[in-house]
Amino acid sequence: MQAVLCRDLGTVEQLVVEDVPMPEPGPGQVRIRLFAAGLNFADTLMVAGKYQLKPQLPFVPGVEGAGVVDACGANVDGVREGDRVAAYVPYGAFAEYVVVDASRVFQMPDTMSFSEGASFVVAYGTSHHALRDRGDLQAGETLLVHGAGGGVGLTAVEIGRAIGARVIATAGSQAKLDLAREHGASEAINYASEDIRDRVKALTDGKGANVVYDPVGGDVFDASLRAIAWEGRLLIVGFAAGRIPSIPANYLLVKNCAAIGVFWGDYADKAPHVIQRGMNELMAWYDEGLLKPHVSFEFPLAQATQALQTILERRSTGRVVLTIDA
Repeated sequence: MQAVLCRDLGTVEQLVVEDVPMPEPGPGQVRIRLFAAGLNFADTLMVAGKYQLKPQLPFVPGVEGAGVVDACGANVDGVREGDRVAAYVPYGAFAEYVVVDASRVFQMPDTMSFSEGASFVVAYGTSHHALRDRGDLQAGETLLVHGAGGGVGLTAVEIGRAIGARVIATAGSQAKLDLAREHGASEAINYASEDIRDRVKALTDGKGANVVYDPVGGDVFDASLRAIAWEGRLLIVGFAAGRIPSIPANYLLVKNCAAIGVFWGDYADKAPHVIQRGMNELMAWYDEGLLKPHVSFEFPLAQATQALQTILERRSTGRVVLTIDA
């Protein structure tokens, strides 16, 4: 089978496409014939050796994909050959086939395309867990979403709207802000030309945001601490800006607010029922038309390097997907 291989840690330009042996499912596992794979910022970190998980070289990158189950190992319940599924894997999704634990596989609605499914699990799962479980977002509260035109940020906008929150989106371009408005944001802030704190305070009558969703870090995180409401929750999702910020403890004390880490992927091993519970609600929301995955670029498997570069160069809105021919 064809797969994208990382033979040496470094830049995405080092990735190659080669023939590799077909994987076989073990007990509790299924093999999926993939038709699409979703790209994430985490993939670039894994290739660079900067991610929490460091697979043994050589390895196949890619943490999510969608396709059809074509083989099941022993003791697999709830998944059958022929099922259309989306899956979250530790790595290995940039390939024609992948083997994964059945607990990481989710049935797709009939109306969901493979490209949508491949771009659904990680981004929506992360945002749902952040807002529902970690941030306890309530209807009527104000949610501030940074990087709102990006892969996870846009899903946070949609989920915030589905919960019933008032969503303020931030991004660095008007095109991304327009997209965030299309997906449910009530207000928008361009942090390339506007002061986040001043605008949030103006939009909330000086109260600030109840929940802040931050996959950006850096200067945006610093501004979030000054824009958060009393008893607010600041969700630390990632550091796309590159700089990992420090938190002055006095801010947390004076505002009675909390800075909360969000590492959704850890739940796949430690509490898979949390991920399954979130996916059940998310798939139902998709069926109801409340969620609409936005895929801005599709590349063939052979162009994985170019696809990852669109993420690194921030040229994409929503998600980027690899399509895998039958």
